[in-house]
Amino acid sequence: MQPDKRSTVRDHLPPDAQAFAMADPQYRLRQATRIGPNCQSVIEKLFADRVLDHLRAAQGVIRLEKKFGTERLEAACARALSFGQARCRTIKTILDKGLDQSAAIEAFDAVADTYTRGGRFCRDLASLLHH
Repeated sequence: MQPDKRSTVRDHLPPDAQAFAMADPQYRLRQATRIGPNCQSVIEKLFADRVLDHLRAAQGVIRLEKKFGTERLEAACARALSFGQARCRTIKTILDKGLDQSAAIEAFDAVADTYTRGGRFCRDLASLLHH
């Protein structure tokens, strides 16, 4: 240890802080696997690039289990993945708004009508092709 440098002795930390400090990426991946395959996929996607940069996000995803439960977290992860989003903020928003409890197809169909039937200012593609 160098003078004027801060250091932390892990044994002096409270038990919760010790557990947090010991939570490495492999530990988080094991927790996600226990929760379910969708949660595992989210954590794997987070860790696919710059593992240490995404460790806190992975911890945040796993922490959501305490507040919302295993089933809801797994459903929220499935929904987030269906939209190509593996972010903690996205999963938390899904859980906060209860979107994990509605079918993903129903939610998309409500928006899809605008795109499938044409909007008010859309041109008819068929008439454009004939000109």
